[in-house]
Amino acid sequence: MPMTQNPPDFTTQVAECRAYLLRFARLQLRNDAWAEDAVSETVLAALARPQSFEGRSQMRTWLVGILKHKIIDILRQRQREVTLDSGSDDDSTDPLELMAFKADGHHAQMPADWGDPEQSLGSRQFMAVLNACTEKLPPVQGRLFLMREWLELSSDEICKELGLTPTNLYVQLHRARLRLRECLELNWFGRAHTT
Repeated sequence: MPMTQNPPDFTTQVAECRAYLLRFARLQLRNDAWAEDAVSETVLAALARPQSFEGRSQMRTWLVGILKHKIIDILRQRQREVTLDSGSDDDSTDPLELMAFKADGHHAQMPADWGDPEQSLGSRQFMAVLNACTEKLPPVQGRLFLMREWLELSSDEICKELGLTPTNLYVQLHRARLRLRECLELNWFGRAHTT
């Protein structure tokens, strides 16, 4: 299929998103070859049908939508090869949990005022901080969080694909969300910022 059909600016925009897509795929798949395959298939799909991009979202958002489906396909095709390093994450108490909640389950300290979440969510700066916080998560937690929240896989699908118990999945997701909350409070909501 000749690439001359695509306007030069469209092809350039797709190419500029490749590094971001590769980071996203590597975080999810934990395998460089699989990540390369998923990103290559995403780029080829985008270049094959540029008319599918209607401009209702940002180019990167549209490409991530395509990439999500490619990642899910790869996970399903290679589910027997995907392994999680259980590490000692469950063996020790998470210090964030001890700081964040009282024994009765209520917050030890009320969360900081996050202002207008919709306005912040629309901000590119906020998304950059959120991406950085997500990348700082421990590998297992980051992967599970992205599978659940970004790839929108159901808990049952994640447990089946990775051989996890529902309890373990919920514990890992809870810990990931606590770490993300702390990171966002420190790096976004707790500092003065301009949008």
